[in-house]
Amino acid sequence: MTQQKKQVYDAIVVGSWISGGWAAKELTERGLRTLVLEAGGPVDKTDFTEHVQPWEMHFRGWGDRKILADQHPIQRECYACDEAGHKFFVNDHDNPYTTPADAPFKFFRGRQVGGRSIMWGRQVYRWSDLDFEANAKDGHGNDWPIRYADIAPWYSHVEKFIGVTGAKEGLSQLPDGEFLPPMAMSASERHGREQILKKFGGERVMTIGRAAVLTANHNGRLACHYCGPCERGCVTHSYFNSIGSTLPAARKTGRLTLRPWSVVAEVLYDAKKGKARGVRVIDAQSMESMEFEAKVVFLCASTIESVRLLLNSTSNHFPDGMANGSGTLGKYVMDHHYGSGASGTMPGFLDKKTIGHRPNGIYIARFQNVKREEKNFLRGYGMQGGGGRGGWGRGSSMPGYGAAFKNMLIDDLGPWGLSASGWGETLPHEANRITLDPAVKDKWGIPAAHIDVRWRENEKAMDEHMKTAMAEMLDAAGCTNINAHGSSNPPGHCIHEMGGARMSKTPEEGVLNRWNQAWQVKNLFVTDGAAMASNGCQNPSITYMALTARAAAHAAAEMKRGAL
Repeated sequence: MTQQKKQVYDAIVVGSWISGGWAAKELTERGLRTLVLEAGGPVDKTDFTEHVQPWEMHFRGWGDRKILADQHPIQRECYACDEAGHKFFVNDHDNPYTTPADAPFKFFRGRQVGGRSIMWGRQVYRWSDLDFEANAKDGHGNDWPIRYADIAPWYSHVEKFIGVTGAKEGLSQLPDGEFLPPMAMSASERHGREQILKKFGGERVMTIGRAAVLTANHNGRLACHYCGPCERGCVTHSYFNSIGSTLPAARKTGRLTLRPWSVVAEVLYDAKKGKARGVRVIDAQSMESMEFEAKVVFLCASTIESVRLLLNSTSNHFPDGMANGSGTLGKYVMDHHYGSGASGTMPGFLDKKTIGHRPNGIYIARFQNVKREEKNFLRGYGMQGGGGRGGWGRGSSMPGYGAAFKNMLIDDLGPWGLSASGWGETLPHEANRITLDPAVKDKWGIPAAHIDVRWRENEKAMDEHMKTAMAEMLDAAGCTNINAHGSSNPPGHCIHEMGGARMSKTPEEGVLNRWNQAWQVKNLFVTDGAAMASNGCQNPSITYMALTARAAAHAAAEMKRGAL
C-alpha cells in the first residue's frame, strides 16, 4: 500500500507560473507559510539558451524532428517548441487530452518551475469596463461581479513590480498603465501610425506593444538588450517570469516552500468543516502518493488543469466536482481566435534599417463596437503585428558562410513591410466545455481532460472583418502589394484559454465570487484563466496577475480576522 504523508501549511498554491508565482509572493509577504506545488522539475539559468546561436546547435536550430515527432507531436505546433525550447514543453504521451473528432483543440503546456511564464509572449493589456460590462449588455454569458474600478489598483500594483514598457494613448477601451519608457517603433510603423491616424482619426490607433519587458533597470533586474529569442528564457530576467521575479520575492520572506515534481491529483474536502483541507499529490518521479494540508488553497495550475483538478475532486457532497453546485464547472471555456489580417509593402525608407531584435510588436487597439455597434458581429478585436525590412532571414536557406556572406545579408535588404493580424473575443457558450475522459488517463493515473471548444458564427464573422479592416489601414498607410489572409488556427492555438470555473454575482451562476473564492468552499481560490467570465480581446495574463494579487490580499485579510 502506498504510504500517505501529511504536512500542514497556512496556504497551498498549485502551480508556479504567472498566477502561482503571484499567489506565492502575495501570500508569503502577508505572513503566510506557503507551499507551492509544481508538477514539473526545477529550472535555473543554465537551462536558458537565448544566447546560443544556431551554428552552435546540433541541428542548427531546426530541431531533432524525431524527438519532436515522438515526444511533442502537439507541442511542436507552437513556434517556441524547437530545438532549444522543446524542453520547456510537456511530453504529449505522458500528458494526454482528448477532443471530439470534428473539434480539434491545441493545448500547449509547460511543466517546470515557472511553467509557461518562461515561454509566454509577454504582451500585457489592461481590460476596461467595455470588457467587464459586455456580458450584461448583450446577454452572452453571466455578468461579471467586478468592474474596472475594482481591479485598476491591482493592475498598478502588478505593473509597478513586473515592469511594463508602453506608451500612453488615453483610450477608454485600453486603459493606460504604469509604464516604463516605450520601445521605439520602426520607420514603417511610425509612418503607418501617422497615416492611419490621419485617415481614421482617433478611432484607429496603432501604438507600440505593451510588454512585460524592461526598457530600464527595474527592481534589481537589468534592461533588455534585444537579443531576441525570449521564449528560451532570459539570464538577465529582463522580461517577467516567475523564476526571476515573484518566486524570489516569496523566497526572500523565508515563508516559501517550493516542491517540484509534485503532480496534484485532487483537492481534499472536509465535509464536517465545509472546507478544503489540502491536496493529494503524486510524486512525478517516485509515483508515491502523499497529502499536504493547509488553511487555504489557491489553484493556479492554468485554466484547463485547474478545471480538470476540480472535476476530479469529487466527494459525497460534490459528486460532480468540487464547488460545482451551480453545474457550471467546466463550461463556458474560451480562447482568442486569431491570425486573420493583412500585409503590405511600404515604399521608401530604404536608407533605414533596424538594429537588434526588439522583443515586441505593434498593437492596434480595439476600434469595433466601441462607440457604435457593428451589425455583423458582437464584441471586438485588437490587432498585433509589426513592420521591418525584408530579407533578414533568407540566409537560413542559402549557401554561403563567412564575413562577406554576413555583410551581404545585412546590406542587401528588401523593402519595408507592415502587417498585423487580429486577436478576437470569443463569446461564452455553455457547450464549449471541459469534461473528464472516462477512459484516458495521464502517466500518473489522473483522468485526462476532454476538451470540446468550437468557433461559432460570431467568431467567423469577426475573422472576415479583421482582413478587410487591416487591408483598409494598410491602404491608408500608403502600402502596396496588400494581401489579406485568413486563419485556420483552431481553439487553443492562441494559448489564451479561459473559463470553466467562472466568477459570478450569485452562487447559481458560477463557481467563484468577486474575490475568486469558491462560493461553496470558502477557503478555496482559483485565480488563473479558469476564473474568467468572458475573454475580452486583450492578452489576458496581466488580468490573471491582478486578480491573483487581489484575491491573495483578501484571503490573508480573512485569515487574519478568523473568517477562513
